[in-house]
Amino acid sequence: MDKKLAVVALGGNALLRGDQLGTIEEQEQNTTDTLENLVFLIREGYDLIITHGNGPQVGNILMRNDAGEQMYGIAQMPIDICVADSQGGIGYMIERMFRNVLNKHGIKKNVVCLVTTVLVDKDDRAFSDPQKRVGKIYSKEQADELTRAKGWVFMEEVKAEGGFRRVVPSPRPVEIMNHELIRELARRGSIVIAAGGGGVPVYIDEKNDVRPAEAVIDKDLASSLLASTIGADEFYILTDVPYVYINYKKPDQEIKEFLDYNDTLKYLNEGQFSKGSMAPKIEACLNFIKAGGSKSVITEAFKLEDKRYGTKITMEYD
Repeated sequence: MDKKLAVVALGGNALLRGDQLGTIEEQEQNTTDTLENLVFLIREGYDLIITHGNGPQVGNILMRNDAGEQMYGIAQMPIDICVADSQGGIGYMIERMFRNVLNKHGIKKNVVCLVTTVLVDKDDRAFSDPQKRVGKIYSKEQADELTRAKGWVFMEEVKAEGGFRRVVPSPRPVEIMNHELIRELARRGSIVIAAGGGGVPVYIDEKNDVRPAEAVIDKDLASSLLASTIGADEFYILTDVPYVYINYKKPDQEIKEFLDYNDTLKYLNEGQFSKGSMAPKIEACLNFIKAGGSKSVITEAFKLEDKRYGTKITMEYD
């Protein structure tokens, strides 16, 4: 097939920036600005799959759950339903904004959003060591009560003295369910939005039934797995920095525009990339390259079209 297939993972600031309230108007404008940067891929003949984060949005859904229960006695929904809710809402927004962007540029394409389940291993050690913070900040008394009532696990929040946040497991993705359909739709020319927020985490029980997992999945690792599974040629991660750096924010900070697999792995093992932000992105890119992908790119959400920006990771750099 002549056309290249690209998976583009939209990071948090592609939809919502840290200094914003999170109104729908702000998110729609951010989404539109980001999607404008993807038009060149379509014009260059790429088939396109879009994934996205959901951190702020699913956090807001969890807080609405909490407020509804406390104020009106409305039963809280589990995390898998909240992730699915965020997939549907964000996916709808991306789909609508992209249809408008395509219309502006005179491009006729279908845009479709799929609520995507992602298989995890129920024996993943993350289930015995939850670390991913979700939802609102509680006092110690509230956290203790929720631990007794619901069995939730809490950790002290460093940014809020005396505050505690719920932590949940973040298991590794094993399989993107319906990946064949995602690939087929993209290869037929549709723009597909899938695996939002890392996907809805599920596992297979002893009856071979699909069961929900109270967990969240790293968006970049799930996006990389999807890209590898469907044989994508290129994998893009859009974030809030234009390049990958070593010695980040130090006097000897250095931009890395081109990296090969071995050097990138060396920097990762040296601890050059922070665990909470850049390290999972680097790992996702390395996984894609190791599985046979030709190129991974990490760049700022609004600079993708400008090829002067972005760190390009390949198996070997010439």
